[in-house]
Formats: sequence, structure tokens, C-alpha cells
Amino acid sequence: MAVPSAKTQTSSPPKPDRRTPAGDRIDSTEAAIVSKSSRRARRSGNRPTGDAGPAAAGSGRADNAGPMDQADAAAPDDAGTTTPRDDGRRSGRSSRPAGSRAGRRERARPMPKPSLLERYRILIVGGVVIAVVALLGAMALRSTSAASYTCSSEFQPGTTPPPASDTAGDPGYVQPDMGNRHETNLGATVTYTYCPPATGPHYNLENRGPVAYRVYGPGDAAVPQGWVHNLEHGALVVLYRGREGDPGLSEETQEQIRAFAASAPTSPVCGRPASQYLIAARFDDMATPFAALVWGRVLPLDSFDEARILGFWNSSGETALTMPERFGCPLPGEGTDASPSPG
Repeated sequence: MAVPSAKTQTSSPPKPDRRTPAGDRIDSTEAAIVSKSSRRARRSGNRPTGDAGPAAAGSGRADNAGPMDQADAAAPDDAGTTTPRDDGRRSGRSSRPAGSRAGRRERARPMPKPSLLERYRILIVGGVVIAVVALLGAMALRSTSAASYTCSSEFQPGTTPPPASDTAGDPGYVQPDMGNRHETNLGATVTYTYCPPATGPHYNLENRGPVAYRVYGPGDAAVPQGWVHNLEHGALVVLYRGREGDPGLSEETQEQIRAFAASAPTSPVCGRPASQYLIAARFDDMATPFAALVWGRVLPLDSFDEARILGFWNSSGETALTMPERFGCPLPGEGTDASPSPG
């Protein structure tokens, strides 16, 4: 029986058990890497930089660091050259791509949402301006349309002598004379002793007095200071009252008044058409719902009676008493050069 040789029986001695200063066991490959890296560092006289990690920074030398840390700090490349590893974990830098954080910061930030006032500022300002202008206009209209006259009393037919029984037509009632003074101050308040006034102070201003000959509706401004001046020129003024329940405000009566003005005959003396002598207007300060007026005379009416109005006009209109200012219309017995009376 063959006896094994001593060479065959002898086994190779065990490799030394290498451990790190911390007691961790490392294999031969890691030891070679650590040893080679340490020798190079000693020959070059360089110390590991702060990128080697917290272990190197704490000791000041690369060879005092643990082998696992040195393995992370340096690794051989394909050519066998050891290259320090810096993956950002030791230096505190992020391992994300350089553009990822920058791209997130450069993203457009959403603009703050404007408030309701900012979004509708122009509309709000415009609305306020329109409201202010409308308010000022309403105040101006109110001041101009407000009553600029006062009445001491409403004219009652019983206070004057009844018309003569032998007078043709319906002469109405004589109203005491209140003068014919011209008023040029629009802001002045005129006081009439009797209303509706058939005489008295009146405007002598363009578009204020005398006024245009036409039918004035319930909402139109037609103050007595205007149409009293027309009476002085020989006009016929038909008034309707506008109190609650009065027939003069109804559409039926308004249509009747407009039809009367459109079909009224020419004046009895001067031959003027109705568009040159007839005015119909609202007037609330009188005792009856309707009244017809010439200068100095009043015909009170409980209803809109066209026949009585025309009888009053034919008997009392365009006379020396009821037409004190006669422009181009001589009365019987007067020459063609008759001049108007003053006032």
C-alpha cells in the first residue's frame, strides 16, 4: 500500500485573518485595494480630501479610515487605476441630476388670483361715475321743475260778479287784476293772489315765457309764469287738474284734449290758427278739474266741455281787454300800425 507523500499531505497554511480597526472582517481583494491606496497616498504626501467621507475627515488620514470607507472612496477602473469615488453621499451633495432641482425652481409660479375689486375695478368706477352724474341730473331737474310760484287762494267764481246775461256766448268770470310785471329771475318765487292766474307777473325770457303753443302732457313742465305771458298776447289757455282721481289724467281725456287742439277753429278776430293761440297744460292749484282762461277772465269747468270752451273763446278772446299786447293783429277800430301796449 502506497504511503502518501509528505508534500501531498501537507496543506497550505491558512491565510491571515485581516480585520478592520472596527473589527470587521475583510477579504484579500479589499485588503489589496486598501493597501495599495494607502501606499500611494503616503508616497505622494497627499491627505484625503473632505470628499472621502466623515471617517477620513475625523482622523485627518486616509489610511486610518476603515477599509469599507476606503473602498467607497477609491475603486479601480478598467485599467487598474484607482479613482476616488465621489457619489455625493460624503460631500452632502444630492445624487439627483443637476438639472432636476433647477428645473423645478425655474418652473413658472402661478400668479396670485386678483380680488373681486381688482377684476371689476373699471366697471365699478364707471358705475359710480354714472350714478353720480344721474344723481346730479335728477337734482338739477328737480330744482328746475319744482314749483317756483305760490298761490294765496284758489279762485272761486262766487267771489266775482256773474257774467252779464245779455253777453253773447259764455264770458266766464272776471278775475281781479294782478298786474303784468315781467320776471327775469328764474330762481325767484312768484306769488299769485288767485289761482289759476289770468294775470300777474310772468317770465320774459326765451323758451321760458311766452311758451310754445301746444298740448302739454301731465309730466311736462308748464309753470304759470310762462303761459301767463301768452295770455297777455291774446292766447286761450285750457287747464286740467292732476290730483288723484281727476279725469284730466286719464288717457281718454288726454286724447280728447289733443283732438280738440287739432280741430279748433281759427281765432275770432285775428284769424290765427290754433297752433298760434291755443295752449293746454296741467295745473293742480285750482278748485275745479278744468278751466279755460283768457287775459283777466276765467271759465271754471267740472268736465272737459268743448262747446263751452269755444263759446268762452268766441265771446271773450282777442278783445281790447283780453289781448293787451297785440302784435300785428289790429282790433276793430284800430289802425294797422297799432303797437302793443307796454309790458
